[in-house]
Amino acid sequence: MGLIDKLTTNGSTFSYGNGVTPATNVGATSLSKLHANGEPGYSLGGANIGDVNPAYQSYNDGVTNVLPQPSQLDLNGLTPSRYTSNLPQ
Repeated sequence: MGLIDKLTTNGSTFSYGNGVTPATNVGATSLSKLHANGEPGYSLGGANIGDVNPAYQSYNDGVTNVLPQPSQLDLNGLTPSRYTSNLPQ
């Protein structure tokens, strides 16, 4: 019996899911509202907290996850232009 077989059969206190790949948290994908594309997200001003907080709380990392406060450096509510929209010529 190989190591992966032992892990999936017997489990381990050191493994979340005992060798099974966990589902991807929406907060780690492009669907996240933390930094919304083209609109202010939670990180700039606190928008979309109803979507961001549940995704943030669902991380299973063994610690209590306290959602950080939004940035105080939000450029008066304006999202700065993206570098890729202003490439050198």
